[in-house]
Amino acid sequence: MNFGGLFQLKNSWAAFTRNHPKFPKFLQAAGAAITPDTIIEIKVTTPTGKKIETNLKVRQSDIELVKNLANSAK
Repeated sequence: MNFGGLFQLKNSWAAFTRNHPKFPKFLQAAGAAITPDTIIEIKVTTPTGKKIETNLKVRQSDIELVKNLANSAK
């Protein structure tokens, strides 16, 4: 296991949450509401106004992956 990489990831996440303090709260609220067959939509708007959008339907295996990642980060 690359502990240096994990430490760097932890520091990067801390900086990200300082820059975007509402986002972790959103993830907590959204994460609690996500069940299989939930649709997640993602939209990116560039500074020039170009829009890129997609969506995905959550599967049970997706939920398990996120839980496993969260547990390994503890």
